[in-house]
Amino acid sequence: MVTQTRVQIGIVGKPNAGKSTFFAAATMKDVKISPTPFTTIDPNVGVGYVRIDDCPCRSVKCNPRSYTVAEGVCYAPVELIDVAGLVPGAWQGRGLGNQFLDHLRRAPALIHVVDASGSTDEEGRLVKPGTHDPVRDVEFLEREVDMWMASIVRRDWDKVVRLVEFSKRNIAEVLLERLAGLGMSRGSVEKALEESGLAKKPPSRWEDADFYKFAHLARSFSKPIVIAANKVDLPEGEEGYKRLKKAYPNRVIIPTSAEAELALRRAAAKGLVKYKPGDGHFEVTGQVTPQQKAVLERIADLLKKWGGTGVVQAVNAAVFNALQYVAVYPVEDERRLSDKEGNVLPDLLLVPRTYTARDVAYAIHTELGERFVAALDARSGRRLASDEPVTHGLIIKIVAR
Repeated sequence: MVTQTRVQIGIVGKPNAGKSTFFAAATMKDVKISPTPFTTIDPNVGVGYVRIDDCPCRSVKCNPRSYTVAEGVCYAPVELIDVAGLVPGAWQGRGLGNQFLDHLRRAPALIHVVDASGSTDEEGRLVKPGTHDPVRDVEFLEREVDMWMASIVRRDWDKVVRLVEFSKRNIAEVLLERLAGLGMSRGSVEKALEESGLAKKPPSRWEDADFYKFAHLARSFSKPIVIAANKVDLPEGEEGYKRLKKAYPNRVIIPTSAEAELALRRAAAKGLVKYKPGDGHFEVTGQVTPQQKAVLERIADLLKKWGGTGVVQAVNAAVFNALQYVAVYPVEDERRLSDKEGNVLPDLLLVPRTYTARDVAYAIHTELGERFVAALDARSGRRLASDEPVTHGLIIKIVAR
């Protein structure tokens, strides 16, 4: 049985941007949804799913236990953390700032739910749609996260100065120890030091701008952010999405309507529609009222225009684009593609694309990693090189002592 911990994704944004609706739509977990700032105080944690259309289950009848399959489409679980809304000055404790930011520590990637319709200001208060620039929300939220990280870096900075300048310790090692609770890798810290020009600058000479520059780069490398441009079902939302795309041409920005996704999932749960999360279409299968019919027709137009509601697409983008993970399927019997009980393709792992077969063995179980001897591509029978990265969709057989 695979024991890998689920990938964790933080859902962030200002109050009233649609975060809780996004979370509820992605997890089908009941949460309090209200147009009132700070509706969410404690973080909501639930299970969402990434969608894998090119999974082996299209050609093989499988018996999944750590994921689900619907008509040849695999859905792999991830943990979503809905963090309470952030406001300007959160890093200094404004709102419930530091408490909220601390909830982001364990998430290696973030989805920033932005009110693309411009119908809420930076505090989350309702304003006339189109009067607030969603680009400002991206700027302020990322600055809040960066300033929070910078404050962690510079805490007791005299100690860093002593360790590096007097004890001659490597600054990357010292900073990595300080940021270990944020899930940073040594590579992210070293890259941030190099690109900020601080690798060789004595810590005693670091200035305020240096802390921020380092934190910004370290966060961008270690906690990539996907932007979910929410409320594109509104005319102002479409315009806001275009503004975001123009302002951030190299960022992953997903046009999203969390309300539409939540409505479809609730309708599917009641048997009113047939809908697979992430599809660009649905089928009405039950008796609907004229009001329900009108809502579903608007949603159908939305799906036709954007290819989906954006909720599953945003989760996928966080896992496969931002984190650059791949899906692999470990088996014990390479001929039957099964475990020792005969279950075909029972498990699916989401792992970094830099992982080797040995890394996958450790992800399954520490003992298996320690006893690792070799690995096979179960479909081709090819032996994998010890330093060869795994590929998306790989069915892998681990050979152990």
